[in-house]
Amino acid sequence: MTLKYLHTMVRVRDIEQSKAFYCDLLGLEETRRIESEEGRFSLVFLSPPGQENADVELTYNWDGDDALPDDSRHFGHLAYRVGNIYELCQKMMDAGVTINRPPRDGHMAFVRSPDNISIELLQEGDPLPAQEPWASMENTGKW
Repeated sequence: MTLKYLHTMVRVRDIEQSKAFYCDLLGLEETRRIESEEGRFSLVFLSPPGQENADVELTYNWDGDDALPDDSRHFGHLAYRVGNIYELCQKMMDAGVTINRPPRDGHMAFVRSPDNISIELLQEGDPLPAQEPWASMENTGKW
């Protein structure tokens, strides 16, 4: 039996707000989009640059989605390796994103998308040396 990873789907309430988070802040790129007039939904596929087979599918229902829970903890999380965890966390914090688990160790952080999806960020290679404000920053909320 052969298995091939296809994508991870997350439901979103606001496609533009979610694209701003995943693309503008996290750095993913839109690789394709499906608009269904009949089904009244949009599927937006996002991947890290050069990794078109590592899709996150944003599913947006045009008429709203009562199926979205207030807390998406049942989902788990998405994880991405990043070039500089401190720079990315600062960019997100400057944009108003709460850093739920700061990168105190220079290695791992958790943030939440606008739809409450937990995103794990892992430093590429060895952990960066500890630095402020991250080293003394407490956890905020769930991660």
